[in-house]
Parts: sequence; structure tokens; C-alpha cells
Amino acid sequence: MTETPTGPGQGYAGPPGAYGRLGDRYEIGGLLGSGGMAEVRIGRDLRLGRTVAIKRLRIDLASDPTFLARFRREAQSAAALNHPSIVAVYDTGEATGPDGHTVPFIVMEYVEGRTLRDLLREMEREGRKILPERTLEITADILAALDYSHRAGIIHRDIKPANVMLTPSGQVKVMDFGIARAIADTSSAMTQTAAVVGTAQYLSPEQARGETVDARSDIYSTGCLLYELLTGRPPFQGDSPVSVAYQHVREVAPPPSTFNPEVSPAVDRVVATALAKRTDERYQSAAAMRADIERVLAGQPTAASAAPTAQYAPVPAAPATEALAPANLPPASDEDEGKSKRWIWVVSAIAALLVIGLAAWGIPKLMGENEPPVEMVTVPDVTGKTQEAAERELTGETYGFETTVSTQPSSDIDKGEVIATDPAAEAEVKKGSDVEIIVSAGPERVEVPYLVGKRLKEARAELEALGLKSDVVQQESDAPKNEVLKTDPVPGEPVDPGTSVTLTVSKGKTEVPNVVGKTREEAEQLIRDAGFEVRVFETDSDQPAGTVIEQIPGSGQADPGTQIVLTVSRGPQTTDPNIPPTEPTDPMFPDGDGG
Repeated sequence: MTETPTGPGQGYAGPPGAYGRLGDRYEIGGLLGSGGMAEVRIGRDLRLGRTVAIKRLRIDLASDPTFLARFRREAQSAAALNHPSIVAVYDTGEATGPDGHTVPFIVMEYVEGRTLRDLLREMEREGRKILPERTLEITADILAALDYSHRAGIIHRDIKPANVMLTPSGQVKVMDFGIARAIADTSSAMTQTAAVVGTAQYLSPEQARGETVDARSDIYSTGCLLYELLTGRPPFQGDSPVSVAYQHVREVAPPPSTFNPEVSPAVDRVVATALAKRTDERYQSAAAMRADIERVLAGQPTAASAAPTAQYAPVPAAPATEALAPANLPPASDEDEGKSKRWIWVVSAIAALLVIGLAAWGIPKLMGENEPPVEMVTVPDVTGKTQEAAERELTGETYGFETTVSTQPSSDIDKGEVIATDPAAEAEVKKGSDVEIIVSAGPERVEVPYLVGKRLKEARAELEALGLKSDVVQQESDAPKNEVLKTDPVPGEPVDPGTSVTLTVSKGKTEVPNVVGKTREEAEQLIRDAGFEVRVFETDSDQPAGTVIEQIPGSGQADPGTQIVLTVSRGPQTTDPNIPPTEPTDPMFPDGDGG
């Protein structure tokens, strides 16, 4: 649902119709995306007549000084950057929210397209991978944007697939400098208690340790992103962000070619260099990594070193063993020698008994002979059953599973019915183990797009691409003909696929027919059929009677309902032949008497 809050001051002025406004310049439309700190909505710059994206701090966080400072820093960072591969910032400002708190906002370039995260999900669903050459081209463009921001003194610190967009033409757009920080400020830690800044799967080792970061942290994160584009999975995975962060610090990722045989050794080397644990072993700049990628694309040797096979913390060398001088001991007597031999036999016997005892206890233990037998069961197929029926079957005495439930949109399985289980049906698992039931949430709902200002043909095509239908209602307006004025449901409203969206479009100005030379009856009919009013005046003319000799306004365009004035000929002026012509009067003798 489109948010239309109201408040004092400059704040969220109530809009005409269903749309909110930010001040008196920006109209707010449907939700494009949201995160932990902010939401992004489509909008329209009423002054310049262009579509924009409006990012604003979540209203519930507006009273938190930490989030306010972070959002303001993003506005400052992003506004300082002007690069074709970075989402442009048009305007920044602050408004007053409903509770009286200041709510900062950023007005940005509206980018049509999708994020790399969306692309990766699509590839995963279809069982495909992006071509290595294309992943390198995308990464090179990301690095061009980072090189620019680094030269401007700004580190991004959160490079990940969700923060990179691809336009329909394939252009890369890096966005969300939400935790960016000026290089000069990186010495001041921006951490929360027991937390680090960034996303765990793309975190550099120094970020994971909470240390000072520089531009090379962005290089590492870009290496993680490139790894995922190549393989369909991040370099490190774990059950928790902490376990993933630990791997970033201590472990070496397998080469991408392990998961994608199309990846060449040269690309493996580029990735390994970007993911080096030590900053001085990585690429030292975004430009250097981009140059190596361009060498790979050109088939030239790279500057990257061979990929390491393992990397561990250095173990301190053991101190050298020193030779000991022989002790000056008295020679052993025969009696001492006998006692010594007896002790050797006793110790040996005890050791043998211990070994036998340990073997008798330990080997069966290791072989599992003392463990109770594990009962294995086959996961039943509950696809198509209701959630309740599936839970009853899986948790019953036969299987004893511990179940959890998650939902997933589906256009094939009815809402509330089971799509699948994890582990899948027919899998052999321990009785009583955990099974996830994946239940259909019904067809995936889609948000009505923001179509105001678009042409009817374009709006219909956009709705069709989303699986929505359209109805058209015309309305008189000064806007160009067939321009969309509003939609019902409103932009941002979640609807089911197949829903019909009513498009109210402008009738626009109508062509005024040229009726000069036509008969009065024909002209009046043409004008009324075109949607105009008509008014007629008659005048003498040498044109045939009943012929239109003039119209105001003339041919062209006019608003529907405009009055068209027609001048119609009465024909030439005529004289009655039965009336004799009047003789001219002599002005000197008005009575006609001249003599």
C-alpha cells in the first residue's frame, strides 16, 4: 500500500488523490525495496517532470542518532559521486515525520532493471550459470565505479549482489553507500556491540576482526561477489554470520573452477588475489584488479599470482635442540643391573595389559558396537497435502520427525498445500530428525507499478510483463492524449497475478475538423461528432446559400467541448424587380422641382 503520511512543516503534505508528497516537489509512489535502515519508493519530480527513486530513513528509526548520522553520511557520500556506473543523486533533504522527528531523504536516479541478487536467484531456479566472460565484464564495471569512489576518498564497505543493479541494456549501477565512509575517517571504528559493519558473506578479514579498513576491503568484497557470479554460491557458507566471518579470517576458499569447470586458471588466480587474507597480498587498487580482468578478457597473461592451496596462521619455529654433555655417573654394579632388568619386565607386562584392555574396550567403541542401533526411515512424499495433514504424518509415531514450516510462492500448488520437504521425499534419514515443510503461499503477489505520466501503450506493456491485465477509462485533461493520469489499484498495492488494473488516461486535445466549403448540416454533424459545441451565424455572400464560409477556431487541435463558430452564407443579396429604381435626388432641389 502506498504510504501517505501527513505531518507539519515541510513534511509529508497530503496529496490530491492516492499519492503522497514530499514537500511540494516530489510525489511518492509504490515501494521499490526496503532494508533494515531505509525504504526506497518510486517517485516523480513535479518540477522537472521526471521519474525518480526516493530513499528515506524508516520513520521508526528517525529518533535514533546513530541511524540519523549513518543516513546523513550516505547522503553526503553519494552526492559527492558522479559516475555512469554509480546511481546518481539528484537531491537530499530532511522532512518532518508524523511524530515530529526529522526524517532525511535522498532523491536518486530511478534505474530500471534488477539487482545481481535477483539475477543469481533466477539462474539458480533455472539451473544455469552466468557465462564467465559476462561475470568479468560486470565486475570490471563495478571496479570502475569503486576506483572512482576511492579516488574521491570514499570506501563503499558493503559491496554485494543486492547493491549492484543491471539495467535492461546491461549497464552496471552500484548503489547504496549506506555504510560508506570517507577514507580519512576509517580509523574511527563504526561497530556495534559484538557486530561488524558489512554483510557477513562479503566481509573482508579486517572487517571481520573489527580493524581499520581501506579501499582494499572493497577489493576483497568484490572478489567475493565475482566468486558468487562465477559459481552461483559465495566463497564461504555457514550456519551463522559468526561462522562465516571466522572462515573469512582463517580459511581459503576453493578455486571457483571447483564448482564451475568453465572457469579458467587465469580467472582462478584473479579471484585468489582479490581474496588474499593479507591486504598487502591483494590487488592494491580497484584499477589494478580491473586491469587484470581486462587482460583475462583479452587473453593476455595476468599480474595475479597462482592461487594458494592452503593458508594458515604461521606456527612459531621450535627452538633448536641442544646437545647435552654426558653425565658423570658411577658405573652400575651387577646387582643394580639385575634390579634394572626385573623392573623392565614388570613395566613391560603392565603396559601390555593396558594395551590389551584398551583394545578390548576401545575398538568396539570405535566400531559402534556399544552404541544403540540407529533407526533409519524414508521421508514420505507429502506433496499436495495440506500443511496440517503433512505435519500429522511426519510427526507421527512412524517417523517422529521434528518439523518446521516455511512458505514459498507458487502458481502451481494451491495455497496451504505442501510444495516439497527438506530433506526431499524418499531420502533416508534418522528417525526423529528435523524436516522442513515448504508450503505454498499461493501465486506470488506483485505490486502495481508506478505508471503515471507514461503513455498508454507503454503502461499496458509493463502491466502485461507483470502478468496483470488492464482496463482503460478516458478523462478530460490538459495532459497529452493517452497519458496515464492514475491507476486503480494505486501504485505499490500488492495484487494477485491476473488482476485487472484500471488506467485513467487523458483524452488530450482533439483535432478540429475543417468544415469550410461544406454545407451547414454536414459541418454541424462533423463538429458535434468530434466532441465540440457549434454556433452558427449567417451573412450575405456570393457563395451558395447554406455553405460554410468561415470557422473559428480553424483546423487544428482544441480541448473537447470547445465552441466552434461557423459563418454560413445566405447567398448573394437580391433586388425585388417589381420595385422601380429610385432616381437620384438633386441636392440643390430636394423636392425635385428644378424650374
